[in-house]
Amino acid sequence: MPQITVDYSDRLADGFDRPALARDLHTAVVDIAAARPPACKTRFRRTEDVVVGPDTDGHAHVHVHIALLPGRTDETRAKLTEAVLGLLRQYVEPTEGLVLHASAEVRELNASYRTFEGE
Repeated sequence: MPQITVDYSDRLADGFDRPALARDLHTAVVDIAAARPPACKTRFRRTEDVVVGPDTDGHAHVHVHIALLPGRTDETRAKLTEAVLGLLRQYVEPTEGLVLHASAEVRELNASYRTFEGE
């Protein structure tokens, strides 16, 4: 916990500083949602195709999913979501000819969530 997944358009790959986003995102999750730094895990998934409305060209997207253990208030989750959007503005460079659609969601992990660490 937290489990963080970032889906992003492949068209953004060259101008998207993913390591810096992950670093600052982990800091935000610790500062805002009281997560433990070693528990922060982020994976990036590049998506090839984005269709927005009837358009198949001219759009790119980044969506950040953050799943936390239960117990955070709606206010805390909203504050974290706003922080994520600010980080995306900082670390995703505008690409000429593309409209960027950025979004984020912070949700609670289901009660069935389990984890282990091992070698």
